[in-house]
Amino acid sequence: MTLSERNLFFKTGIVFCALIVLLTLAASFLTVPVYSAMEENTRRSTDFFQLFINRYINTDYYSVHASLAAAVLFSFTGMLLIYFFFERTSAPEILFIAFFTISFSFEAIRLILPLYLIYNFPSFYLLIAARILLFARYFGIFSLFTASVFAAGFESQKTRNVILVLFIAVLFVTVGVPIDTQSWDTTFNMIVGYTSMFRLVEAIAFLATVISFFVAAHIRSSMDYIYVGIGVIIALAGKSILLETDNWAGPVPGIMLLSFGTWFLCSKLHKLHLWL
Repeated sequence: MTLSERNLFFKTGIVFCALIVLLTLAASFLTVPVYSAMEENTRRSTDFFQLFINRYINTDYYSVHASLAAAVLFSFTGMLLIYFFFERTSAPEILFIAFFTISFSFEAIRLILPLYLIYNFPSFYLLIAARILLFARYFGIFSLFTASVFAAGFESQKTRNVILVLFIAVLFVTVGVPIDTQSWDTTFNMIVGYTSMFRLVEAIAFLATVISFFVAAHIRSSMDYIYVGIGVIIALAGKSILLETDNWAGPVPGIMLLSFGTWFLCSKLHKLHLWL
């Protein structure tokens, strides 16, 4: 993939993310007024951070809305900054970090649940939406892992083939997963089967990504890749807090960690490739 083709993808991603921001804003006018009337779902999120605060802080659907809106805004501003800083910089990792960034735009899909409660449309649309969101989340995670593999020395002249393999792998993992469209947790996520397996896959991908960046520091004799790995840790911690909490303990620390971690790793990558 040439630099001009990659930049065209960045521009397309920016337009896509901008449209999602507008759609989220439009949907907010419909969904926010009904949150006060929604019954609290007794099934709360079981994320690691959430487990510590469940007993102290009650569910607040306005905070869930704030979290997903923050994720959508992060996606848009993140793509703008990636394009601005990497427009003339050839860094194979940044394309896959852009995929990771764009994946947050799909969090707007969660608004289909309050819209379903308002309009009572067929649950088939809930199923499709849940599969798209599941695919987007894991495509983002595995894209970050792919970026680390490129950093560690993997070379491919056919980036499109790598993207295709990544797409098929994530599709294979997510397409057959049972999803209960009649049950959801307090973060507007439909209940997905094989939860333990997906958490294990996510944990393995996280560890493999960080280790790959640390290995890249040794192979390329550059400590900056250590900092990139640290940025990944911070960003994914923020992602977990932002997307999996159902109260006001989540949005602010989540978006701050996610934004800082992503900025930190991108700034170190930019510095690395400026001198290549």
